[in-house]
Amino acid sequence: MALDGEIGTVPWTMKGELILNCNCTVFCPCVVSLGQHPPTEGHCQTWGGIRIDEGQYGDVDLSGLNLGLMIEIPERMARGNWKVALFVDDRASEEAYDALVTIMSGRARGTTGLFGILVSEFLGHERQPVTYENEGKTRRIVVGKRISGEVVPVAGADPEKDLVITNSQYWMGADITVATANKGRLRAFGRVWDFEGRSAEICQIDWHGPK
Repeated sequence: MALDGEIGTVPWTMKGELILNCNCTVFCPCVVSLGQHPPTEGHCQTWGGIRIDEGQYGDVDLSGLNLGLMIEIPERMARGNWKVALFVDDRASEEAYDALVTIMSGRARGTTGLFGILVSEFLGHERQPVTYENEGKTRRIVVGKRISGEVVPVAGADPEKDLVITNSQYWMGADITVATANKGRLRAFGRVWDFEGRSAEICQIDWHGPK
């Protein structure tokens, strides 16, 4: 770990956008129940992508990098026992790679400190080419040969406005855009998923850690 400072005390920030696509048949109940309500299928399988517009871990710049995520939860989100894998943009420096693993494993505390509590098995982390594209309302992510996804907001009464759950206490962010997946394929760590047409979320993130 090529980082200065004691882990868990270093100030860090990540601002940008996150997308998730899970196996729920309708919008994920975890957002409004804060993980107390079971997923629609009784268990959760999720892939995600993060675009970091601005980010720092101490003196290490994280801006412009992308991440891919795989999350597997056996029952209710709040009960823990999560399994997680992380895919880090292959453009990241060694210091940025280490910083992102530290943040996303929960060891950096702060917003993502929840991972340190709820994740029972970190399946692994690896470098991959990660592209995150916005085209109008459409978000696309490709993580090497691991993830290929495309999510779009669910249409509301006013087509110019997204259907958004606002002022929530969801850990990722207070405002969650209700979405669905046009494409949602993952092949990684022995899992083969395809969640096309299933629940998705779009969220602007403003995460941070110790000051």
